[in-house]
Amino acid sequence: MSYADAYDIQNARHAEVLAGREDEGSPFGMVLLVEHDPVITVTKRPGVAEHVIATAEMLAQHGVSREETDRGGDVTYHGPGQLVVYPIVDLNRMNCRIIEYLRALEEIIIGALGELGVAGERDEGATGVWTRDGDELAKVAAIGVRVRRWVTLHGLALNVDPDLSHFGLIVPCGLHGRPVTSLRRLMGDNCPDMARVKELMVRRMTERLTTMADEAAARRAGA
Repeated sequence: MSYADAYDIQNARHAEVLAGREDEGSPFGMVLLVEHDPVITVTKRPGVAEHVIATAEMLAQHGVSREETDRGGDVTYHGPGQLVVYPIVDLNRMNCRIIEYLRALEEIIIGALGELGVAGERDEGATGVWTRDGDELAKVAAIGVRVRRWVTLHGLALNVDPDLSHFGLIVPCGLHGRPVTSLRRLMGDNCPDMARVKELMVRRMTERLTTMADEAAARRAGA
């Protein structure tokens, strides 16, 4: 799906979650899964556009479009073979700070990778999930969110089997000299298919975010 079409769906689901805020029986959120058509997304933060290395002609040659985005972070690439996960959740109902939410997303990814036999880790200086690829620490999952009226938009992108050469069109997340990797590169023929990765991510995300929401509800009930 195109980035723009997926963003329209995110906004529609955001409105649904926000409208249910006063109804304890309504879902506190939902999780959207998508693989995007090849696209480079650029935030509005000053200087970010400079992290797109490729010219318009080079992007056209590679079949990669360019879109502005309102998420946080820097420049990134999305494309087939990369699982993009958009949790649309009400942080207000979860009594959750943004930094806690970001750490939870990292935890979910690391847990899913662990089930696949890949050791993921945090980098204190950069949001996302990293893993050892040979002698280097390489990014396997990027995170970039927006929070509007305390309901989240955007989310994470996990590299399952994308065209890694497309990351050479940008400075991924604005981090010079930091490589990007994928499950295919790390695991070779043992790389799981997209259906397996989706199942892992949805299960772990549902468990973690539901636990956070239940804990918040218990605190409100005891207040």
